[in-house]
Amino acid sequence: MKIIIDAMGGDNAPQAQIEGAIRAVQELDIDVVFVGRSNVIAEELIKYDYPKDRVSVVNANDVITNHEEPAKAVRSKKNASIVVAANLLKNGGGDALLACGNTGAILAAGLLVVGRIKGLLRPALATLLPTAKGPKLLIDAGANTNCRAENLVQFGYMGNIYIKNVMDMKNPTVGIVSNGEEEGKGDELTKSAYPLMNQASFNFIGNIEGRDVMEGSCDVMVCDGFVGNVILKTIEGMGHVVGNMVKDMFMHSALTKIGGLLTTKGIKDFKKRMDYRSYGGAPLLGTKKPIIKGHGSSDATAVFNAAVQAKKFVETNVIEEIEKSINGGERNG
Repeated sequence: MKIIIDAMGGDNAPQAQIEGAIRAVQELDIDVVFVGRSNVIAEELIKYDYPKDRVSVVNANDVITNHEEPAKAVRSKKNASIVVAANLLKNGGGDALLACGNTGAILAAGLLVVGRIKGLLRPALATLLPTAKGPKLLIDAGANTNCRAENLVQFGYMGNIYIKNVMDMKNPTVGIVSNGEEEGKGDELTKSAYPLMNQASFNFIGNIEGRDVMEGSCDVMVCDGFVGNVILKTIEGMGHVVGNMVKDMFMHSALTKIGGLLTTKGIKDFKKRMDYRSYGGAPLLGTKKPIIKGHGSSDATAVFNAAVQAKKFVETNVIEEIEKSINGGERNG
């Protein structure tokens, strides 16, 4: 299996991408293709000992920054690393693509270059959230801010298939994020999506509220990208604030410092459960080939875990099952 990696995207590029990917080559039995400025990548690669026949580099001199209009940049900057990487994926140069750069550019490259599954209205970002009952999937996490009811139904199908296959979850529950559990609650989008979801072949349990998200009450949480991104950023901010508050609490006095020492293991376990790096990245579901969007601030650990996720994405035939569910006679709205 060969994974294409945009080596230039993200806050810690290319160091994090190269360190994490080299570890993946050594531990996961995969090949990698780094895409980006070949001289910069070569300077970083000399720091590592790795099987040279399993790592290759494709030069791409340009980078799409966070300040550019994504679709326009993807169309005009043909030598940008994410565009070159997407074309490699499209043309069979690898089995999956991992990128940590400009989210809009990754979405645009996935849609405009790789293309979406036939019959699918819109691809969606799905992200695993750390909850009280283990990782749960949120979809859409930011790709589509204006949706129709039919979009949410297809998000439900894609999320259901992904979490079943990649997370080995049997008969996952699927719910709509709303402002109340009752069928009549929500805005026009959620209210119109409810009856369509109720007719779908996945295990629909109705509406879930915001408080249910971190409780882990539902395995696949469906919403539009506006709501999903707000949820995602709120959880990220909450994790940071809670971490600092706990630290300040234990630094308050000599007695609390002792208490902190006594609970060190528990705190470390809690931080690990809440650490986004453990989940790697967010799959872009609905494109013709596997794409994983890594967090912009991904370090080597996050890149490695994203490679683990990409490998399983390919191995479990997620895309084939999504295509079948969208076009094979099941209701898609």
